[in-house]
Amino acid sequence: MQVFAGLGNPGPAHAGQRHNVGFMAVDAIHRAHGFGPWRARFHGLAAEGRLGTAKILLLKPMTFMNESGQSIGGALRFFRLPPEALTVFVDELDLPPLRVKVKRGGGNAGHNGLKSIDRHIGADYVRVRIGIGHPGDRARVTGHVLGDWAKPERPALERLLDDLAALAPLLAAGDHARFMNDLALRQQEG
Repeated sequence: MQVFAGLGNPGPAHAGQRHNVGFMAVDAIHRAHGFGPWRARFHGLAAEGRLGTAKILLLKPMTFMNESGQSIGGALRFFRLPPEALTVFVDELDLPPLRVKVKRGGGNAGHNGLKSIDRHIGADYVRVRIGIGHPGDRARVTGHVLGDWAKPERPALERLLDDLAALAPLLAAGDHARFMNDLALRQQEG
């Protein structure tokens, strides 16, 4: 089993925010691959299904971003899984909008959700960083991160999420290089 966790903040007020792109990514995977219903588990919403031959638990922590590690750590401990069994979908301020980067381990780049996960399970897990762009001024970062995706950005965002979901079996198989390559090709075609 693997855990694919999307980071975000719960509630309708946060649903369209850039900070919630991790939730959007696991929702897209859920839709595309016929996962079971969402159920309240591990201080979050969880759904089980398969990506290729891999059994996957999709998880959306409902603890708010800053305590995401509580939910994710609980799921990993319950299934007796190591940190390497975790893939986290998260927004990335320092990547251009809708660019995606996949990496195992590394720093948290000041992201409070990643900091929380690191505190609970360590840093040896896969991060799928989804770019939200930087507003250019530190004083505008909070408003940008907690702001909704702009209307002109939404078609490209939906296309990216659909492509990411279609290629998610490659992530489950551990083929991160092919995932990145195929995603880049799909985005060029779009």
